[in-house]
Amino acid sequence: MKSTATLHIEHPISDLDTWFRAFARFEEARQKAGVRAQRICQPVDDDKYIYVTLDFDSVKEAAAFKRFLETRVWASADASPALAGSARARVLTDVSIPS
Repeated sequence: MKSTATLHIEHPISDLDTWFRAFARFEEARQKAGVRAQRICQPVDDDKYIYVTLDFDSVKEAAAFKRFLETRVWASADASPALAGSARARVLTDVSIPS
């Protein structure tokens, strides 16, 4: 059985509309990388922070997309115009609750 993985991303943003436009520019890259589902959230008390979860079929795919974000997206102000600080990303896998 394949292990599934989630790429959990969080970072401060300068503006949600600008962030959404930048996020949309990478839709094709997410599809090609194997993203199966995505979710975007904000804290109820902080509209200048964003959380993103991207689901993949494997840890390998999630880790590769994390590297893409770190080296190609977040490293460029043009590619990430609403990034207002350091991004944090972790690859997560589900764990079973012991019975």
